[in-house]
Amino acid sequence: MDGNPFDLSGMVSVVTGASSGIGAEIARAMGSAGSQVVLVGRSKDRLDSSARAVVTTGAEALCVVADTCADDAPRTIVDETLARFGRLDVLVHSAGVFLPKPFAETTIEAFDSQWDTNVRAPFRLTQAALGHLAPGSSVIFVSSVGGHVGSPDCSAYCASKGAVELLVKSLSSELAPIGIRVNAVAPGDVHTPMNAHLMTPEYEQGLIDSTPARRVGVVGDIAPAVVFLASPAASYVHGVSLLIDGGFAAQ
Repeated sequence: MDGNPFDLSGMVSVVTGASSGIGAEIARAMGSAGSQVVLVGRSKDRLDSSARAVVTTGAEALCVVADTCADDAPRTIVDETLARFGRLDVLVHSAGVFLPKPFAETTIEAFDSQWDTNVRAPFRLTQAALGHLAPGSSVIFVSSVGGHVGSPDCSAYCASKGAVELLVKSLSSELAPIGIRVNAVAPGDVHTPMNAHLMTPEYEQGLIDSTPARRVGVVGDIAPAVVFLASPAASYVHGVSLLIDGGFAAQ
């Protein structure tokens, strides 16, 4: 393999959930690796902030304000990407919802919200993008350690991420023969705005105590793995879910 196998120069990457947290850092990392980046999220102000971080890497950034669950979102995201860049090489599904509750208290509305955002929306967006993904393209899901091991008070969330895990395997087996790679990263506990309200000192200490690496992850732990999976360095990597969880699932 000639040159830098992690170089994404010439590629166009769509990153959903790019307005904060893991998605924002993935967008910045993709730009730093040479990709042009399409940032998708619901908040224009927060997307603009994330886009500025991408632009500082030297990459071109496009913001698409959209709720990935909306009926017209997949077509809007794909159409705006093609109108600006003329191609789509990498699709990163980072938008997600985490609504922990004891099983007996979990409403069907909470279940549906997590299913719609974590499973249905990326399913539909991948369908919309499929006809524009050439051989060598990559689809990357941000799954969770919750798709590998069960957790109390997270039944609906774990159900959605378990579905993501098998969606990755199924799509990989179907799309690998035409040169499209489908993989996932599965973060463990990571400091993000989505879970900041849960991070009391006691709660965080419990996470640390239950993690062999003895720390909670940060978004910078996740983004490099996404760059790897999108890059030529991962050209023979199909259908994997890369756990990035400080060893939690290994216990």
